[in-house]
Amino acid sequence: MMAVHARAEWLFQDPATDPLGYHLVDGVSGPSITLTALEGHIITGEGGSVYIWGLANDGGAIQYPGPTLIVNQGDSVTITLKNKLPFPVSLVFPGQQVTASGGVAGVLTQEAAPYLGAAVGQVTYTFTAAKPGTYLYNSGTRQDLQVEMGMVGTLIVRPAGFSKADRTTWKGYNTTDSAFDQENLFVLTEMDPDMHDDVEHQRRAFDATLGQPFNPSIDTTTHFANYWFINGRNGPDTMMVPFTKSLPAQPYDAFPMMHPGQNLLMRVVGGGRDAHPFHHHANHAQVIARNGRPLQTAGATISDLSYKVFTIPSYPGETTDAMFTWTGEGLGWDMYGHSGSDPLAPGEDPKDHGKPFPVTLPTEQDMDFGAWYGGSPFLGTAAALPPNIGGFDTSGGFIYMWHSHNEREIVNNNVFPGGMLTMLLIQPWPNSAPAKP
Repeated sequence: MMAVHARAEWLFQDPATDPLGYHLVDGVSGPSITLTALEGHIITGEGGSVYIWGLANDGGAIQYPGPTLIVNQGDSVTITLKNKLPFPVSLVFPGQQVTASGGVAGVLTQEAAPYLGAAVGQVTYTFTAAKPGTYLYNSGTRQDLQVEMGMVGTLIVRPAGFSKADRTTWKGYNTTDSAFDQENLFVLTEMDPDMHDDVEHQRRAFDATLGQPFNPSIDTTTHFANYWFINGRNGPDTMMVPFTKSLPAQPYDAFPMMHPGQNLLMRVVGGGRDAHPFHHHANHAQVIARNGRPLQTAGATISDLSYKVFTIPSYPGETTDAMFTWTGEGLGWDMYGHSGSDPLAPGEDPKDHGKPFPVTLPTEQDMDFGAWYGGSPFLGTAAALPPNIGGFDTSGGFIYMWHSHNEREIVNNNVFPGGMLTMLLIQPWPNSAPAKP
């Protein structure tokens, strides 16, 4: 694991002047997208394997959660669902006015017929992406089981005028206070591995030649989660590089990074059946939207009904968008070790500029070193460490844990640490720290 790593949507990166760059959420761009329902396995943080049903971008590998779908406001969106599972499947898109065509009638929407070795079932969903925001999509068929098994994902609608090439257009909504420099997605889910094992055992005994769909006998009321995920990964795998070959069915990482003073848009999605208190150390976040709707009064240009939280309560089937920033405000000392005559660094809180570090650090013999400690309490200053100590923070960044505040959810099948856990990395702006002696 490295403090700064290559990512598919790092944009405007110049290693000579700013190795961090600017980040957008990874996903599949619309407006025409084909998804295929498949079966497969995911890898858990302690080295286990869990059987899932999931979705793949057409021609690609199964993903958990399903591919993040990214479209623009005003797009006429077409989602084609192909089914290679031996039972009917469908998708629903809360917050959208959807027309379904093809397939067979289901309880909530048209379904793709089961695949029993002959024709692949198919259904098409169309809608106009009328409003920007963060939305969920998930199975509309036997939801108590299919969502648990992995049939869930995120839909992001970019506001009109958004352009990857022009960071001045980077906003989550048509509001001035939703402008961001970094963007990260946090899809929060959980799994009952015993339930998945039961489904897999029944699946192996299923005989498609009999011509009947697979209908596992599972009591979902006994659900008891023992795995928790951010973007389909358990900690510490959440911080591995995206699209790593080590996690072929779990391509999306969850490793937020930023410079002081930047705005980070947090898109938090409740993708499972349980609520999760997502706690973000380092600062409050300003909740600006919920369920794809900005928190504003009629005619407002900002989210004037927004509010601050130190923990985002993520509820099943709901989404929350929040803005997070960090300047070192309130530390009580200069985070760079500046003297009063040094210039302010970008994003630095001026009230603590030049204030000395308030204590004398103990000697190495009296200290315990964490893996993320760079050897110095000052941002951007790395110092010598004892042999075989540290190594995760070579740039002198500040590291803060972001995790479920339900402590039971930060394990991998009872192995700590793991589960719904990741880190935030605050990277110094280039040349913002004093010259090292």
